[in-house]
Amino acid sequence: MQAFFTSAALVAVAEIGDKTQLLSFVLAARLRRFYPIIAGILAATLFNHTLAGSLGVWLVNLVPHSLLNWIVALSFIAFGIWALRPDSLEKDPRIHEAGVFVTAFIAFFLAEMGDKTQLATVALAARFDTLIEVVLGTTLGMLIADVPAVFLGEALAKRISVQPIRCAAAVLFIAMGIFTLFHALDLAI
Repeated sequence: MQAFFTSAALVAVAEIGDKTQLLSFVLAARLRRFYPIIAGILAATLFNHTLAGSLGVWLVNLVPHSLLNWIVALSFIAFGIWALRPDSLEKDPRIHEAGVFVTAFIAFFLAEMGDKTQLATVALAARFDTLIEVVLGTTLGMLIADVPAVFLGEALAKRISVQPIRCAAAVLFIAMGIFTLFHALDLAI
């Protein structure tokens, strides 16, 4: 359960102000079909994070454990630094002819490619060596951050100060990195 709760908390905080949350605002404002948007977010996140988590679990068996702990620890610290940088959308999502669900699915899947949340899912799966708990946790974290953005849209964006939340995400990632570094040092001794 530690993997689930850690994954959910890290991603929920890290997603505040992230490009996928911005994408939630844009899709909700343009499409105004909340439930298909949320279903698209859920499906895309489950698919994307299952792929990412599978890579993390695969790395556990490929890379020596002592080296992997160092890589994961330094990755978390890098994610903490990355969390301080504001995200933006490169362009408005194109509305797919297949409908709102498909538009949200494609937009979210592509937005997550190479994003800190996807890379954090790889690192979390490698850190905890469990796929299901990490994927369910990171998906829940994504929904915690993005579902309110779909329903509340612009009103929420104007009321929330993103900078303190971005700082909290950075602190959480860096703390996880330091904790993992200490774990790596314990294994090395």
